[in-house]
Amino acid sequence: MFWRRKGWLRKEFNQKLIEQLQQYRDEWMKQKYLIEKSVEPSEKVLFDLKVAEAKYFFLLREAKKRKLSLGKD
Repeated sequence: MFWRRKGWLRKEFNQKLIEQLQQYRDEWMKQKYLIEKSVEPSEKVLFDLKVAEAKYFFLLREAKKRKLSLGKD
């Protein structure tokens, strides 16, 4: 009874992880684009870039540990 629930929960949380990973990648790319286009980026923009990058790579490592793929199944 509980074993089936465990597999269902794992799928649900893996899907949430993939969605967050894509969201943080988009945020990181947006910040990176903003830095590339600005003449003199402010400290806040540079800080936001580093935070977005750190969040993305943290979730990417977790996805690799879980052996997830972003491709369509």
